[in-house]
Amino acid sequence: MTDARSDTPPVTVADALDLAELRAGAPELVAGRSGLARPIRWAHVVAGTGAIPLLEGDELILTTGAGWPTDRAALEALARSVIAAGPAAAVLELGSHFDAAPAELAEACERHGIPLIVLHREVRFVQITQRVHQRVLAAQTDALAARADVHTMLTELGLNRSPVDYVVERLSETLDAPVVLEDSAGRVVAWAGGELLPQAALAPWAGAHPASLPSGAESVAVEAQGKRWGRLSALPGPPHAAGRRTVLELGAFALALGRLADADGEQWLRLSSKRLFDAVLSGRYRSDSELATQLAAAGLPIEGRILLGATLRGTDGFGAHSSLERAVLDTAMRRAVAPEGRVILVPDPVDPAETAIDGTRPSGSDQDRPPLLALLSFPAGDPRVAPAADTGSAPPLAIRLARELDMLIPSPTPPSWRAHLGLGAPGRGVRSLITSLERVRAAGRLRPTAAAGRVTVQQAERQALAYLVRGLSATPEVQEFAADALGPVIAHDAASGPGHSGDLLLVLRSYLAHPTNRSLAAQRARLSRSVFYQRLALIEELLGVDLADGTTIATLTVALLARSD
Repeated sequence: MTDARSDTPPVTVADALDLAELRAGAPELVAGRSGLARPIRWAHVVAGTGAIPLLEGDELILTTGAGWPTDRAALEALARSVIAAGPAAAVLELGSHFDAAPAELAEACERHGIPLIVLHREVRFVQITQRVHQRVLAAQTDALAARADVHTMLTELGLNRSPVDYVVERLSETLDAPVVLEDSAGRVVAWAGGELLPQAALAPWAGAHPASLPSGAESVAVEAQGKRWGRLSALPGPPHAAGRRTVLELGAFALALGRLADADGEQWLRLSSKRLFDAVLSGRYRSDSELATQLAAAGLPIEGRILLGATLRGTDGFGAHSSLERAVLDTAMRRAVAPEGRVILVPDPVDPAETAIDGTRPSGSDQDRPPLLALLSFPAGDPRVAPAADTGSAPPLAIRLARELDMLIPSPTPPSWRAHLGLGAPGRGVRSLITSLERVRAAGRLRPTAAAGRVTVQQAERQALAYLVRGLSATPEVQEFAADALGPVIAHDAASGPGHSGDLLLVLRSYLAHPTNRSLAAQRARLSRSVFYQRLALIEELLGVDLADGTTIATLTVALLARSD
């Protein structure tokens, strides 16, 4: 028999009415039209009244009315007994005992939505029960086969170590409906929507307080060993032979097994963040509102918030594996923006500011460790995105980040290690967020404008020229300009032998940072003033310029900013 809890598409009363064996009796629906979609679990021939209380529910009752009473009070009691048994429908063959359906039974069936069908011609009940049972068993067989197919598909995905988003995509294809995986905090980890746009598919997850799912949606928990990691939901769609809920339950079980193998949950976290950053950086979205919906569903509210992009990287040696450094930076940033702020973080797959024109990356400890990219969202008026009190002080977010780092970094971390925070310009709306992230990412690592504890900071608002030049630096024309302006100095640094110290670019950079104070510039370059002045004279000779000239200072400043090292 069919499991009463199964969501397998059932054989309904309407299906039974289409059977040739039942149509042969000239059926007439006299009551309970609203119950034609009721499922039939089995078909049962009933004689008399004694067997009615023994029914288990959802049966198609077939009877001639033999042994039924004819007085009103007894028929009312019979009607109550039939309704209490909860049949799918009752079929009464007229002629032998009744010329019409008893009014008491018809009234009761109409009130409770149980179809009452009368047959005007004699039929063989055994043929009807046989045919109904064939249909019920065929539906069960189809359901078992469909479940086996789904189980096989998910098993293969598990053996192939398929990523979570691909599992969700296959579930969506199987159900022909949008499927959404969320974590325990209600943030969307992955989704696949077929033809449905994100605004519609992710609407229940995009608000500050997730809305209830629409009618016809199914939802199951993703859990195992007493741990619940999230929820898997399917929005309304067509029936599935295995049952939509059954497919979801099998999918949730497969995802739970994968989650058990990922003890720290990093795959779910990386997946959600990577997908969003791919959309933001590659423009893979149809409209700003579509992207805003995806960001909000992933836990980054947009409406009425202050938004900005940021980068975070370690500088100098951390003294431990880079994965630990990244974990420390990630955790510290999340704590720094909590609880009112929200952040989505992902390692930059290719840092544009650290990549040369030919696509190669320069060597070096800092450059080998890509920065974390961050999308930040704060309530309006949040002090952490308020301007610093003066141009020399660190912004409040950097101060908060420094405090969090002090509590997280291991004690053996070298004193020289710093976390370098790049802050884009804050704004409102998706467009300003994208611009902020793109500019801070293109700028790469610039000279800090302020520091707090172990955190050094660069800010788009205070380094407008640097952000502008870095944003244009990838173009061949700007690279050619930088090479022409600095070529002799670069060549001298690359050479070896007497007189080739290899530090002229460092000296030039220090000088251009403090062109009116050569003593401070020498101090920043860690050279004596006499040696520093000798280097400056050599630079002037190599470039054929006067370093006191304002145009020269501007030209060389732009050329240095355009360089990616």
